[in-house]
Amino acid sequence: MSDGQESDKNIEIWKIKKLIKALEAARGNGTSMISLIMPPRDQISRVTKMLGDEFGTASNIKSRVNRQSVLGAITSAQQRLKLYNKVPPNGLVLYTGTIVTEDGKEKKVTIDFEPFKPINASLYLCDNKFHTEALNELLESDDKFGFIVMDGNGTLFGTLSGNTREVLHKFTVDLPKKHGRGGQSALRFARLRMEKRHNYVRKTAEYATQYFINTATSQPNVSGLILAGSADFKTELSQSDMFDPRLQAKILNVVDVSYGGENGFNQAIELSAEILSNVKFIQEKRLIGKYFEEISQDTGKYVFGVEDTLKALEMGAVETLIVWENLDINRYVLKNGTTSEIIIKHLNKEQDADQSNFRDSATSAELEVQEKMPLLEWFANEYKKFGCSLEFVTNKSQEGSQFCRGFGGIGGILRYQLDIRSFDELSDDEVYEDSD
Repeated sequence: MSDGQESDKNIEIWKIKKLIKALEAARGNGTSMISLIMPPRDQISRVTKMLGDEFGTASNIKSRVNRQSVLGAITSAQQRLKLYNKVPPNGLVLYTGTIVTEDGKEKKVTIDFEPFKPINASLYLCDNKFHTEALNELLESDDKFGFIVMDGNGTLFGTLSGNTREVLHKFTVDLPKKHGRGGQSALRFARLRMEKRHNYVRKTAEYATQYFINTATSQPNVSGLILAGSADFKTELSQSDMFDPRLQAKILNVVDVSYGGENGFNQAIELSAEILSNVKFIQEKRLIGKYFEEISQDTGKYVFGVEDTLKALEMGAVETLIVWENLDINRYVLKNGTTSEIIIKHLNKEQDADQSNFRDSATSAELEVQEKMPLLEWFANEYKKFGCSLEFVTNKSQEGSQFCRGFGGIGGILRYQLDIRSFDELSDDEVYEDSD
């Protein structure tokens, strides 16, 4: 998978996380909230018929208020389904109902989308809350890991993706044992034995290239490799010149298992579980580590803080935009009525409450809010226009936590050296003119 696709997938995952958070927080009155998930190859007609049956059943609810809200939700779901003539290739997710907002008002919501990868769940629930459990499946990493289980009897090649394991190939080998036939023949036997071991390692290395390197792109088709086995064959393989350097770079772990073959494969999966679950974690540490390296070497190819990062973005200088996934900053587009200029501000929660932020610093005239949206959402929608890749990070690793606390959770690695200070023709106020 190319970096661009990987980046897009991370953004889709962030959007789903955000959606799950919003859906889980929503509460309704009575059972007026419908959660509907249709897997790929399901039929719209089946669901439409089921909703029709549900409508008939709900018409018998005794409480008038409850009956009306349930019927309303079912009608909304029916209306929304009319927009689709068939279920999209990855399935369809639909949430609809009346929720109670923070100020106690009722509000109708309908959210429908095709997930970014196939969803293998079928769900219909009418409740006082939205059910998002099935969406968590979309957040699970579908990274594929390769396993080479090698011992004195043979080698097994397998892959693991999520919780699906697959054996790609296995072969057996008959290696001569050490024996004590004395005299001249001992050296000859030892030499034959070493030769056969050498050939065995070479054969395994060749198969590894065949199964784990994509011939079209000549890049590894797995996110990481685990070498397992009893005795020291696995170590010999990992250090051998015959083992493809592209695969060598992907080795995550070398583990000792007490069996070969399928039992060894299962054991290797168990022993590597923690490392595999930390792959995302490792990638994040590597990314922020690279960012800190630019800072410690003072290369000038880094930027941090909202304003500086946005200036660098507008210049097209940012190669990788790094943002904390829970960054709580809103982007305001304000209009100054007197001079009709557009002013953009980025404010966090505390600054939001301060009314002076919505006045012109020179004339104290009130500024009209034209648009307000979370900065993260704006990045997710607009980052491609700036020609950069967008990476969301957590604050769970030590590096991540340092990035969020010390650098405000937003920064970027630049394409070229840039001294942001020399572009500071702007006032010290948190305002800059929009280029358009």
